[in-house]
Amino acid sequence: MTRIKRGYIARRRRTKIRLFASTFRGAHSRLTRTITQQKIRALVSAHRDRGRQKRDFRRLWITRINAVIRDNKVYFSYSQLIHNLYKKQLLLNRKILAQIAILNKSCLYMISNEIIK
Repeated sequence: MTRIKRGYIARRRRTKIRLFASTFRGAHSRLTRTITQQKIRALVSAHRDRGRQKRDFRRLWITRINAVIRDNKVYFSYSQLIHNLYKKQLLLNRKILAQIAILNKSCLYMISNEIIK
C-alpha cells in the first residue's frame, strides 16, 4: 500500500491554531499539543468570565447607587429605592441609575422626589 502524504490540510489546521496562540509565552505558543491545550483553556476562561463580568458590573452599579443614596440621604436604602421605582413603574436599569448618581446627582434627587409623591 502506498504512503499518503496529508499535505497542507494538517499544516493549515496547525497554523490556524498557532495564530490564535501567537501572543502566548514560551511553549504555549510553540508546541502544537500545548497550544491546543491552552486554546481550550483560554476559551473556557473567556466563556466563564463573560458571565462573571456581567455579575461584577451589576455589583459595581448597585454599590455606586447605594453610596450616593446613603451619602446624600435621598432615600434610606438602595432596596427601598428600587422597590418604589418598580411600584411607580419608572423602569430605569441599574446602569443608568449609577451613571445618573455619579454624573448628575440633582437628577437623582428629582427621581427620588417623583417616587415619594
